[in-house]
Amino acid sequence: MNLFAVFNRDGGTFRTTDMDAYCAHALRTFEGAGHDIECHVVSGDRVVETMEKAAATPGIEGLIAGGGDGTISAAAGIAWRSGIALGVVPAGTMNLFARSLKLPLDIWEALDALAVARPENIDIASANGRSFVHQFSAGMHARMVRYRNSMTFGSRLGKMRASVRAAVGVMFNPPEFEVEFKAEGKTGHRRVSAISVSNNEFGSDPLMYADNLTRGHLGFYIADPLKPAGVARLTFDILRGRFKENVAITAMTATEVELHFPRERHDIRCVIDGELLPMDRDVRLKIHAGELKVLVNEPLPRGEVEQQGSGI
Repeated sequence: MNLFAVFNRDGGTFRTTDMDAYCAHALRTFEGAGHDIECHVVSGDRVVETMEKAAATPGIEGLIAGGGDGTISAAAGIAWRSGIALGVVPAGTMNLFARSLKLPLDIWEALDALAVARPENIDIASANGRSFVHQFSAGMHARMVRYRNSMTFGSRLGKMRASVRAAVGVMFNPPEFEVEFKAEGKTGHRRVSAISVSNNEFGSDPLMYADNLTRGHLGFYIADPLKPAGVARLTFDILRGRFKENVAITAMTATEVELHFPRERHDIRCVIDGELLPMDRDVRLKIHAGELKVLVNEPLPRGEVEQQGSGI
């Protein structure tokens, strides 16, 4: 394949990596496997621009993207729109998409795996046309990210500590808001503390990522209004991999979800693949089954069906 690699030098593990040595290893590894590859190391503010130029270059068949979840999410959207393959080098804190793809989480081992990987078609989702590979969320998660972003941290460990502090802050001050929704022909109007819509259902891992990205549906989760004790119980159930069994959680699957937030609020926010963003009062979420081509180093299970959750 004719490949173009873009590595975010400001992203997680790459901050402390000899990037000249890393690119040299990438060239040896991919060329040794019969590929042509061009490597670029760029600052975070130039990552998207560089990836878009790469995808628009005639003859490019695949984009290798290295960085955190934000970089990888942007790369997935670019690869999806351009119809080229995506290779993921997980250099961030959580690396949730890489975990779903069952890729090595070591950045050096990831290159070795991608060089011998094969293209597979998986699902990608969108919220009002903006693509995402992991989840869209509103409520508690958005408040936690806002709290975390207000803190200062300069390392992966510092970010993890800030996330814990932000989670504690949300536990003692959970949000509550109204939402109207439509999913698979079912409608409802509820007061909630959290909404999450994922690219395929979450598995049982406490990090909450999909263990299969080929089932062709969204996971749709709603949390009833919670007090601090309820948030603590939900956190405990998440840590033991059984959050869907929590009494406050309603879970189902759908190919499309429509959300409407009836009360106009200032500074309303959502989180899409870890990025805190302004949110419209009307949000349409869709699954795009099999439309993203990715490089994986082991065959992905196809079309398995999970239980449909508790319904709405």
